[in-house]
Amino acid sequence: MAQLKIYRKKLKTNYLFLKELFGKNAIEWAVVSKLLCGNKELLHLLVNLGIKEICDSRISNLEAIKKIDSSVNTVYIKPPAKRSIPRVVSFADVSFNTELHTLTLLSEEAQRQNKIHRVIIMIELGDLREGVLGENLIDFYAQVFELPNIKVVGIGSNLNCMHGVMPSEDKLIQLSLYKQLIEAKFNTEIPWVTGGTSVVLPLLLSRRLPRGINHFRIGESLFFGNNLFNNKTIKGMHADVFELCAEIIEISEKPIVPMGQLEENPSGEQYTINEEDYGKTSFRVIVDIGLLDISPDYLSPKDKKLKVIGASSDMLILDLGKSLRSYKVGDMLTFHIKYMGALSLLNSRYVEKLIV
Repeated sequence: MAQLKIYRKKLKTNYLFLKELFGKNAIEWAVVSKLLCGNKELLHLLVNLGIKEICDSRISNLEAIKKIDSSVNTVYIKPPAKRSIPRVVSFADVSFNTELHTLTLLSEEAQRQNKIHRVIIMIELGDLREGVLGENLIDFYAQVFELPNIKVVGIGSNLNCMHGVMPSEDKLIQLSLYKQLIEAKFNTEIPWVTGGTSVVLPLLLSRRLPRGINHFRIGESLFFGNNLFNNKTIKGMHADVFELCAEIIEISEKPIVPMGQLEENPSGEQYTINEEDYGKTSFRVIVDIGLLDISPDYLSPKDKKLKVIGASSDMLILDLGKSLRSYKVGDMLTFHIKYMGALSLLNSRYVEKLIV
């Protein structure tokens, strides 16, 4: 069985880096835990770091967090589906919302549970995922303001999640101005402007973050140390909190060109032959992980001389190339992985998760 290793000390280093950064800038922040797919051991690891607020897009994961430590503030970070509303009110202290009908149902459920349910209204800033259009915001808020057992504690936005629209100073100033407009119009106070995510972190690091943004939700940068503007590792953080290890189950010298009539494989791909490869062979390695667990696009061998050739449902094929190492069947190959790769692996019950 392949292993996904999680390095505890490296995760703590990243956490302490972010804690210091946000602390000295007087910014509140939460950890986005959806990458961990509700793994209880890893959720314990997060809570034990001292994290006081955790965001997730699966209500079952927030329920698991509440069972670990009921004092952790839990935030449901997508508009709730109708059928999940009773559980959202039960296990999420805060939820993100964009629909008046959903908010009305949340209000009714909060009354039944004798709770005040806190909400953040998400505003569309151009990436065209969830969010109320700016021109509709005042009328929208006016109706939400009248709902019993609902308290608006923030406005927020998401960028780069759907169409890759990057954050800018102008867009985040616009979000801050919406807060000021609502507060002036309704003589109310909105504590949070949660416009910060991992992709916004470089603006804070370069001192270009508008002052009105006072709350961040951090997932990828905590676990991978990423600067998503330049795809480099943030100085002082670790990129390798996660590491994939998979066992070699075959090594063989084989022709480079497939033999026989070629059609699409089960993934819908059709191999294109390079005529220069006829008659050539290479040493190929097969390891015990495949498309069921991770896409080859999201991993790269630690040994840079190895080249990923492709994958089937449960096997990954690599070319040994000019690697000077003497590999043998039973050896473990180590891979760097990207965020979406880690998400797939953590969601796979065929991969062992090991805290190191």
